[in-house]
Amino acid sequence: MGTITGNWGFPTAMRFGPGRIAELPSVCRELGISRPILITDEGLRDLPMVRDAVASLDDDGLPCALFTDVRGNPVHANVVSGIEAYHAHKADGVIAFGGGSGMDVAKAVALMIGQDRPIWDFEDIGDYWKRANAEAIPPIVAVPTTSGTGSEVGRASVITNEETHVKKIIFHPRMLPSVVISDPELTVGLPPSITAGTGMDAFIHSFEAYCAPGYHPMAEGIALEGMRLVANALPRAYDDGKDIEARADMLAAASMGATAFQKGLGGIHALSHSVGVLYNTHHGRTNAVVMPYIMRRNEQAIAGKMELLGRVLGLPNPTFAGVLDWTMDFRERVGIENTLAELGVPGDQAELMGTMAEVDPTAGGNPIRLTAAEYTEAFGKALEGTV
Repeated sequence: MGTITGNWGFPTAMRFGPGRIAELPSVCRELGISRPILITDEGLRDLPMVRDAVASLDDDGLPCALFTDVRGNPVHANVVSGIEAYHAHKADGVIAFGGGSGMDVAKAVALMIGQDRPIWDFEDIGDYWKRANAEAIPPIVAVPTTSGTGSEVGRASVITNEETHVKKIIFHPRMLPSVVISDPELTVGLPPSITAGTGMDAFIHSFEAYCAPGYHPMAEGIALEGMRLVANALPRAYDDGKDIEARADMLAAASMGATAFQKGLGGIHALSHSVGVLYNTHHGRTNAVVMPYIMRRNEQAIAGKMELLGRVLGLPNPTFAGVLDWTMDFRERVGIENTLAELGVPGDQAELMGTMAEVDPTAGGNPIRLTAAEYTEAFGKALEGTV
């Protein structure tokens, strides 16, 4: 295999390769950041990679604050606390460090620093983003440490409104990080279960983007290669976390999935978001559990696209049935549960789940419009394992 290092400008400036976290201080200086705040989730707070990043900035004359009050499924209160920490440090730039939750809060903090409207006024609806004072948004550097959400190349954050228990997509073009440092060495310590959950999230971002309606051959091409990378690399990374080439492929695939899903997501995410809001389950793992049940619901609409996907995956039977069988086997290969019940999800709010999924922002990208009743039915099948 050739080199796994590169400098990319699509969809933003990306510094990709092992050891490139060492460039964090110089990147901050290039962006005019002199007092950064590093925002990550509480699970990473005490890890050496975070301590080392903060120390490297301090040692370089860039005093860095650390903010870690971030839940696995971020809520508005996390953003409010982050804004307070930003002002307390007199920060002038944000380092979004970690998985999707840390990066989502970091990007939302950057958006909200100079705004006089509530965050919900910037929901990803129409031109709501034009309400924001774009000049007040400080520069953002993203450092992904998981290979799943691809939030490092996204222009949005998913934040839960605690009062309504609804996840909202907050959007602004300036939320796209100015520079991404993608260092696969930072993902080496991910345990197999997180590797699997985040890796399946990356795959499903590409899968739903590929299946979403509309014309976007660039997104579909990226999605197909993203899925091929995950299919080959995730089992290797799951088996051996120190396989740096597999880790690099997974990191690239995560960014590719998020680049592709500007075309759209769909019912897998719509149902998974609803489960996550009510039961605080791991997003990627929930997506992976839900996937085949929504695939079956969408069968007629996506069957025609499964032939090409099946060939890209090298399947002997490149049909919908072949891809579905492969999906079931692949989930099992990386230790994903078959049912929501195995994730500890009860069935007592099935109808509410369907109602929430129908109005989830990602539902509009599903290949066919699913009603609340159809989502409720899919939830029931995912609960008991009836594909």
